[in-house]
Amino acid sequence: MALSNTQYDEIMEAYQARQLERQRLITERRIEVCAKAPRLADIDSEIAHLAVSKAKGLLTASPAGSGEAAADSFAEEAASLTAEKKDILRSMGYPADYLDPPYHCRDCRDTGYIGTERCHCFKQAATELIWSESNLTAALGDECFENFSLGYYSDDIFDMGTDISSLDAARNAYAKCLRFTEDFDSSAQNIFLFGDTGVGKTYLSNCIAGRLLATGHSVVYFSASRLFDVLADREFRHTAAAETDYKSILECDLLIIDDLGTEMTNSFTLSRFFVCLNERLLAEKSTVISSNLDLQQISAIYSERIFSRIISNFTLLHLFGKDIRVQKNF
Repeated sequence: MALSNTQYDEIMEAYQARQLERQRLITERRIEVCAKAPRLADIDSEIAHLAVSKAKGLLTASPAGSGEAAADSFAEEAASLTAEKKDILRSMGYPADYLDPPYHCRDCRDTGYIGTERCHCFKQAATELIWSESNLTAALGDECFENFSLGYYSDDIFDMGTDISSLDAARNAYAKCLRFTEDFDSSAQNIFLFGDTGVGKTYLSNCIAGRLLATGHSVVYFSASRLFDVLADREFRHTAAAETDYKSILECDLLIIDDLGTEMTNSFTLSRFFVCLNERLLAEKSTVISSNLDLQQISAIYSERIFSRIISNFTLLHLFGKDIRVQKNF
C-alpha cells in the first residue's frame, strides 16, 4: 500500500498517542491502588530487583547450566509475586489485570508492526486514512463497475466525426477504464473523459476511484474549480490547508479532476495547472480528467502546452448520447 511520508507519520503518531495514553492509565491506576494497598508497590520493587539480579547472574555465571538455573529461579519467584499482586487486586474488588490495561491491538501491542511486517491494524488504518483523504467517501455510493449499465446508451445515436454509436463509445470507455485499474501497478496511464452533460463521465471516474481505493491506492478527487482555488491559495494566501492539498495533488497515486472547464481561469492558474500536470507526468503518477468541453474547446481555452500534454499523454474517451439523469427520471 503506497503511503506518502505525511500519511505514514500521521498513522505512527496515532500509535504513539495510544502508547502514551496506555502508560498514563497504568501510572494513574498504580497510584490509586498502591495508596490503598502499599504491598503492591513493594511487590513491584521486588520484581524489579529480581530482574536486575537475574541479569547479573547471567553475566557472571560460569558453570554449565548455572545460567539456566538462575533464570528458572527468577521465573518462579516472579510468578509467585505476580500471583500475589493479582490476589490483592481481586480482594480489593479490581480485575486481576487492572494494572495491565488492554492494548488496542494485542497482536502488535500498539506498535503497528509485528517484527518487520506491518500489522493488520496498520493496514486497516492506512486504508481508512486513504479513503478519508480522497474527498470521495460520500460521493461513491453504489457507483462501481459492477453497477455500470450500458442500457442508457443508444446504438442509433452516432458521433458525426467517427460514425461510432453512443453504445459502442460507452462500451469502449467502460472496457478501457476497467483495464486502467487492472494495469494500474504495471504501467503509468492517464484518462481524459469528455462529452455531453450526464453521459456517465463522473460515474466512470468514480468506478476507477472505488476500485483503486479498495486495493489500497491513494486517490484524491478535486472538482476543477476547487483544484484551481488550491493553486491560487497556495501561491497568494500561503495557507497551510492549501499547502497540504497541493502536496496530496502531487503525491497521490491517482488524481481525479472533475468538470474541467467550469473553473475560473487566468494566465497564472493555467501556468500552475500546467506545472501540476507536468510534474505528475514526469513522476509517472496517473491522472483522470473529465470535462463537458470537446477537444476544440479545450484547445481554445487552455494553453497549447496543456492541450499538448493531454493529447499526447492521455487516453481520450468520448461519451455522448441522452442525459442519463433525465432517462432515470422518466
